Amino acid sequence: MKFAAFSGVLIDHSIQEALQLTKKLGFDGLEIAAREPHLSASTSAQRIKEIRSVADGLGLEIPVLAGYMGSFSTASDKECEQAFTDFQRILEASLTLGSTMIRVVAGGPNAFLAQDYHYAKSAYWLKKCAVEAKKHERKIVLEIHNISLAETVESSLRLVHQVGEDNVGLIHDAGNMYITDTDYGRDSVIGLGDRMFHVHVKDEKRVDATGTPGTFVNLTKHGQEKFLQCRLGEGEADHQPLFDALKETGYAGWVTLECHAPFPAYERLEHDLAKVKQMMGLA
Repeated sequence: MKFAAFSGVLIDHSIQEALQLTKKLGFDGLEIAAREPHLSASTSAQRIKEIRSVADGLGLEIPVLAGYMGSFSTASDKECEQAFTDFQRILEASLTLGSTMIRVVAGGPNAFLAQDYHYAKSAYWLKKCAVEAKKHERKIVLEIHNISLAETVESSLRLVHQVGEDNVGLIHDAGNMYITDTDYGRDSVIGLGDRMFHVHVKDEKRVDATGTPGTFVNLTKHGQEKFLQCRLGEGEADHQPLFDALKETGYAGWVTLECHAPFPAYERLEHDLAKVKQMMGLA
């Protein structure tokens, strides 16, 4: 098992600085958020080569490019075409960066509000992405995320199976699944099986009011709910059953830490990495 930082946590830093901080913190790699100022569909080939050079010099891997393109289920045909074009550019970047996984956004609405046509349209375009990725031995990962077709184990697998390509899998995200109020412990790991390609870690908790840093509102099956982003172990998303299940099943992939709690970026990543290692008996 290897640990990556999420560059979105370090978005106020240049990608070079983000890589250097990732190395200083003791991570094995950096999952790059595919948005500026770190990386995007318009990033030049020369700049992508420079990113790879810095990562190699630091001994860091770049396992995942976390794309924001997609949302095919609710986009217009023109928007889907543009998203697919953007995907192809990120796919090309993955070849230079050595990234074996590319995140594509499944799209909404919440699974409990979605209709069959949402799944059908998303699956159609995701299949196009998967076919292109397979040519280069790359995988497509869909993050299990609130306000998404991929919101629970069941809805996520429904979409993946509808795509029908073996290089399409899921990112387990206990923080997001806590928001959705669906199981994110051992049963979720067993349920996803070999379709769990990657793991994200962050903590959250329900609160009574918003307005302070780190708070937000989200639509769930319970209505409009309020949440606070937390450092690991300070929220209500108990990750211990997840970590125990990862060890039990012999998970040997990547775990990316993406804490967005209202603390300095370096401090929250440092805290969460130490907490993960403690909870997994690696401290």
